[in-house]
Amino acid sequence: MSIVTRTGDDGTSGLLYGQRVPKDHPQIETVGAFDELNAAIGMIKPLLGESARDQEIRTQLIQVQKNLIALMGEVVCAEADAARYAASKFEKIAATDVQRLDTAAAALEARGLKFDGWATPGANARAASFDLARSVARRAERRLTSLPAHGRSVRPELQRFVNRLSDLLWLLAREAEQ
Repeated sequence: MSIVTRTGDDGTSGLLYGQRVPKDHPQIETVGAFDELNAAIGMIKPLLGESARDQEIRTQLIQVQKNLIALMGEVVCAEADAARYAASKFEKIAATDVQRLDTAAAALEARGLKFDGWATPGANARAASFDLARSVARRAERRLTSLPAHGRSVRPELQRFVNRLSDLLWLLAREAEQ
């Protein structure tokens, strides 16, 4: 089976259960932003070393990427199929995923990270990569937040997850600067 289906040649993309929508549909834009976030997080992993702390961060990032895949699956489902998706065996973002990010952020804050005012990205490649991922996360968050105005409901856990993820990425960037 080929990845080249040619079904998008007409300017449409498929939602999860087969409905076709324009490639600039708000749900496709949102999934695209989260796909970019997933790639941005993936770019951080080669910058991590072998220390215990770097292994901990790598593990966190891998889990976040798995969560992002689950989030994209839910977002790319039409509103009419939301109940079908909720009843499916697909993984879904849960309150425990949000709590995991809260715990990681609290642990970083407890380390006494120092920062003054607005961060200026680019102190080093690792910090800049975390800041880039954070800015992509904020864009994805804006796209996600816009979906209800276009008729697609969004579970609160999804919004909380992305908001916490942005905060965690910001803190990881500040840690990388130090």
